[in-house]
Amino acid sequence: MILSTLWMALRELRRNTLRSLLTMLGIVIGVAAVIALVNIGEGATARVKADIGKLGDNLLIVRPGAGRRSMSFTQAPPFKLADAEAISREVAGVSAVAPTAGTQQLVVWGNQNRQTTVMGTDNAYLEVRGYAVERGRSFAASELSAGSASCLLGATVQKELFGELDPLGQSLRVGKISCAVIGTLTAKGESGIGQDQDDMILMPLRTVQRRLLGNTDVSTLFLTVRSNRSTQSVAQQTEALLRQRRGMQPGQESDFSVRDMQEVAEAMSQATGTLTALLGAIAAVSLLVGGIGIMNIMLVNVTERTREIGVRLAIGALASDVMIQFLLEAVVLSALGGTLGIAVGLGLSWSVTRALSVPFLVQPPILALAFGFSALVGVLFGFLPARKAASLNPIEALRHE
Repeated sequence: MILSTLWMALRELRRNTLRSLLTMLGIVIGVAAVIALVNIGEGATARVKADIGKLGDNLLIVRPGAGRRSMSFTQAPPFKLADAEAISREVAGVSAVAPTAGTQQLVVWGNQNRQTTVMGTDNAYLEVRGYAVERGRSFAASELSAGSASCLLGATVQKELFGELDPLGQSLRVGKISCAVIGTLTAKGESGIGQDQDDMILMPLRTVQRRLLGNTDVSTLFLTVRSNRSTQSVAQQTEALLRQRRGMQPGQESDFSVRDMQEVAEAMSQATGTLTALLGAIAAVSLLVGGIGIMNIMLVNVTERTREIGVRLAIGALASDVMIQFLLEAVVLSALGGTLGIAVGLGLSWSVTRALSVPFLVQPPILALAFGFSALVGVLFGFLPARKAASLNPIEALRHE
């Protein structure tokens, strides 16, 4: 019975193909918009997490300056190497601490030159920031303690200065000093804020402090937290230790900041997730508009086919049979529109994610929800026309012209 009624519904829809396609258009647009926006939003969220992950795993960044609760800029004394050693020694849960001192310098090799970041640090920086030595070696203990003029090249600096040539063993002029290349770093690409993480040179901390900066300041401390420890707890311990070492009084705002990159990633992911949900909800409104279109067309169909309905009722069809037929026509329209909308939405989200260079992530629950909602729209907005058709008086319907 249901199959024969479904066949009749399909036949009626095919009889007015153009009208049926135009009726489905609202559902197609609504489903496609929901799927495209949600998939693009999920891809953007994944991209944000990946970009922040490039900075390092379980990373804490400690910088002198205004505390995180302050809205004004304040000058603060820089850190010292002893601060990094104290954190490594006294804060439980820290697996590595990398003190850094950076400066912008002109780097020259032969007739090639480039303005780049020169970072003074030690081998812990490679672990903390997730770098690896691609060729050559890392710093020897004697080079770090003596402040030797040796350096590791980022991928961008290597490409710009040496091209396809092997830089190992070559000497660069970094600022006013000559520096021997002992290794190259694997490429990391851009960070989440568009900064090229490979446009830099690593040198021993003492070398940069003494020969380029002329002081013993440490500008930033990078900390890696063990995987079995809470980054928030370690951040609190680090802040307490540094406040003690810097002689800060209870209630006085810290003159440095401890930034938990895991919290930053979660906050940004939550923000993009909220925006995605909002856009998806706005797009879902078009499904309601499409449902209203289905109801209008089905009401027109009832009026056009009044005489046909009267004939069916007169030869013994039940009112429920007529109601099911018109209800199925509405459901078929919305279900076909939902299917086409899924295809269009996937194609649109794939194209946009490719253009924005974000991951293309298909969300099966969203596909099922969008299709189910489109079918539900057909049921809800097809019920009134179906009930109107089923409630017609057979005699009055046969008299209808």
